[in-house]
Amino acid sequence: MANDPIIIIGAGQCGQKATETLRQQGYEGGLVLIGDEPHAPYQRPPLSKAFLKGEMSLERLMLKGPDYFDQFNIDARLSRWVESIDPAGRRVLLHGGESVAYSKLLLATGTRSRKIPVLPGLDLEGVHYMRTIADVQAIMQALKPETRIAIIGGGYIGLEVASALRSFKHDVTVIEGMERVLQRVVCPQLSDYFHRLHSSRGVAIHVNAVLEAIEGAGRVERIRLRDGQEIDTDMVLMAVGAEPVCELAEQAGLTIENGVSTDETCRTSDPNIYAAGDCSSFFSKRYQRHIRLESVQNAIDQGKHAAGAMLGSAEVYDPVPWFWSDQYEIKLQIAGLSQGYDRTEVEGDETEDAFAVRYFAGDRLLCVDAVNMPRAHMMARRELANLD
Repeated sequence: MANDPIIIIGAGQCGQKATETLRQQGYEGGLVLIGDEPHAPYQRPPLSKAFLKGEMSLERLMLKGPDYFDQFNIDARLSRWVESIDPAGRRVLLHGGESVAYSKLLLATGTRSRKIPVLPGLDLEGVHYMRTIADVQAIMQALKPETRIAIIGGGYIGLEVASALRSFKHDVTVIEGMERVLQRVVCPQLSDYFHRLHSSRGVAIHVNAVLEAIEGAGRVERIRLRDGQEIDTDMVLMAVGAEPVCELAEQAGLTIENGVSTDETCRTSDPNIYAAGDCSSFFSKRYQRHIRLESVQNAIDQGKHAAGAMLGSAEVYDPVPWFWSDQYEIKLQIAGLSQGYDRTEVEGDETEDAFAVRYFAGDRLLCVDAVNMPRAHMMARRELANLD
């Protein structure tokens, strides 16, 4: 078994960084990368921004050149699905019946678009999700100058897509079921700021608005809200969040806790199986709990860390989380996690579109949201890193 290859399930940014790191750190054994999409590893953040707007080509979206797999001697199996994992026999079973042995296994399965389980009209033509290249290409092909779009969800993805579509003067409506946009991730002041920003650009935003049905004769014609209001639209974009892809791990008997549960070194409850990226819930000493981060930087850093752990490193993974969101000319940069805050402080000038919100629990700084203030963001990351 020691001579069997390392297998990585998930050919996204995390899986790609893990393969690269394994080779860079001197691993010369077999290396298998399995992905269910036909594309080589690519960037996901531009999908809702530059790629959707036609400002980035498919080629530029790719993380590496076409010779990457040959250069690093990687057995890339794209458009392939893993049916199950056999931890006792250290094997993965692929769709079609092929069984592949492994010495170590990394789960980098990421997330999928969350779907509303029971909703009339979800199968109508014109209902779209935004997770993959194929999803965005389908949206781009369906868009016409007169297309009216309803975006279900006022989180980061929903608002980023709204800003991209407004650049083409599309009629855009955002439907948010909570009291305010971005409610799960920012304070009321920032929610109000981004609500006003989008409203000033012509986006119609409905909060406390629960989607009851999507209606039309074969294709989308309108949406109906729980309060009875009907909104005419030609396209519905579902942006109600993402959920970790954990079925393989769960079927294999691994511990699941808001994702595939790991220790501080990315190791799961099976000593030969690791997890990293958006699907991974890791124990953070910094926050004294398991956390799961959906961000590009975490996918890269944790993929790199997991590769080292599979080669024997005992280094602890416990980063200061950071994220960003681009909407129109506004860049929001986040350092830390704001959950549990009881007060905020503001620096800068909101009317000048340059300010930062600092979140505290008592006297302890938890997080800083910086709007068009990159210096404040970088200082916050250093400050948070030095709090331990």
